Amino acid sequence: MTDTDPDQALARLRRFASEIVTETELGKRLHSAADERQPLRVKFGIDPTFTDVHVGHAVPIRVLRLFQDLGHLPVLILGDATARLGDPTGRNEQRPALTEEQVEHNAATYLEQIGKVLDLAPGRCEVRRNSEWFTPMGFFGALRLLSRATIARMLERDDFQKRIEQRLPIHLHEMAYPVMQGWDSVEVRADVEIGGNDQLFNLHMGRLLQEREGQRAQVCLTTPLLLGTDGRKMSKTYGNHVALTDAAEQVYGKVMSLSDEGMADWFRLATDIGEEEAAALLAGHPREAKGRLAWELCRWIHDQEAADHAAAEFVRRFKKKELPSDIPAVEIAAGNYPLPNLLHQAGLCNSTSEARRLIKGGGVRLDGTVVADVAQQVEVGHGNAVLVQVGKRRFARVRPA
Repeated sequence: MTDTDPDQALARLRRFASEIVTETELGKRLHSAADERQPLRVKFGIDPTFTDVHVGHAVPIRVLRLFQDLGHLPVLILGDATARLGDPTGRNEQRPALTEEQVEHNAATYLEQIGKVLDLAPGRCEVRRNSEWFTPMGFFGALRLLSRATIARMLERDDFQKRIEQRLPIHLHEMAYPVMQGWDSVEVRADVEIGGNDQLFNLHMGRLLQEREGQRAQVCLTTPLLLGTDGRKMSKTYGNHVALTDAAEQVYGKVMSLSDEGMADWFRLATDIGEEEAAALLAGHPREAKGRLAWELCRWIHDQEAADHAAAEFVRRFKKKELPSDIPAVEIAAGNYPLPNLLHQAGLCNSTSEARRLIKGGGVRLDGTVVADVAQQVEVGHGNAVLVQVGKRRFARVRPA
């Protein structure tokens, strides 16, 4: 435990919170933990449904790190069981149905990325997988677990209510998800659970199940959802996210495309800059404020050297209209290529259809000249390197292998 005053600790936590259920109880627990030198068990669960952890995910993880720095024990739950539930209809792109192998691969990458924010060393953090208790539970054990909740309670969830109004299906296993997340809290005996504000219903389920099992009900702390670069909820599906795996130049460029209105929440939730300093930055020129924000994100995700380099590259490419200093060389077989095929072969586009769309939109340059003809042929021959630019940030010098 640290010697931080519990009231000061609570004030620091308020910065990130949209709701605390209840703040009074959290204050009491912080004081009790300090008096007894007994850290709180602070739970955060994340389902490894994709390979990337983005900055939006990282907001509650930053709160978890704050609890850790205050001397409490983070309990990180990788939802390898809940991640496999998915959406059997395939309509919910946020919850794809995954195999056990896919979940395991994603879980390994999640730990690597979360380790950039949270100290995962043994004794500093408890890492659990909820397959520990759900796999041996069996079918009848699962039915006994579900008997602890009611359909009426499940239908209070906003998402379910909206789908009923729209006459969209709700599958039985979807109703099991809040119960499973709540049971995680019972298994790890959580004192506090952190989640985005869209998770409040599930966090309350943890309180309910803990009380029914004779445990002290956890405090729920929800964080605002950080909006993406286009003003919508940050999501890999929308392509508006900043991933913790992004290169520093990508992070910087993406943050610089953020709307002016979105900066205040980013300063508050994704940086350690004080409120007064952030307010002064926001009161000045938006581009300068955004540059500082982009630099702070780069420094946090990478380091100061990478942040400085990314800022210099941004000035070089977008203010001075110069080429990047580190354009990668890509080798492909010599020959004549239709431009869409060249872009795909060089790894600059995921598909030839994406390449055609970008070409038609004027987003492709060859040796500095915009090319809008999808039938353009490009020769890759010996001694002939072609400078290719896709969009604002993808560059390559394509040459024969």
